[in-house]
Amino acid sequence: MRLYYSPTSPYVRKIIVLLAETGHSDAVTLVPASGTPIDPGTQPLALNPLGKIPALELEGRPALYDSRVITRYLDDHFQAGLYPQGARLWDSLTLEATADGMLDAAILMVYEDRVRPEAKRFDAWVEGQWGKVSRALDALESRWMSHLYGPLDMGQIAVGCALGYLDFRHGGRNWRNGRPSLAAWEAGFAARDSMKASAPPA
Repeated sequence: MRLYYSPTSPYVRKIIVLLAETGHSDAVTLVPASGTPIDPGTQPLALNPLGKIPALELEGRPALYDSRVITRYLDDHFQAGLYPQGARLWDSLTLEATADGMLDAAILMVYEDRVRPEAKRFDAWVEGQWGKVSRALDALESRWMSHLYGPLDMGQIAVGCALGYLDFRHGGRNWRNGRPSLAAWEAGFAARDSMKASAPPA
């Protein structure tokens, strides 16, 4: 298997952490790729027509793309159990969707600054994206702490990677302010070997 990746992508990081936590890091070859919505660069367009990473190239079948598809495939392939059975599955999937939604908004904020010409940037739109992130953080603090402290699953991995990305790209926003329980959980989760090894470059 070949994973098209960037070391700064939080969506890729979810997969790297899954592989590390399950002891299968060597099962996937990493292939660097990069680009933006207006310049696909070296993105694997033949594998993912949307021009995004991660994309997982498999032998004898179409490539998989979207991080949630890839993590679900690898979890099944390795019988890892990071997508739990029963009612907890729906909570895990909801947490993963919440984390990915935070990332979608946070990355759009980065693109607004880096890709859109300065004269066309829209501050209110940026703040609207942060509003999505902030509401999601509040929901994690108020509703999801018992799940986050439960057995390891993909919901936790996704949230950990999302919070790491907020520190990486939006550290000045201080997401921890007013969310002591989530901040304490993140400090412990970020200390896992899989998270330390996959942290984006400074």
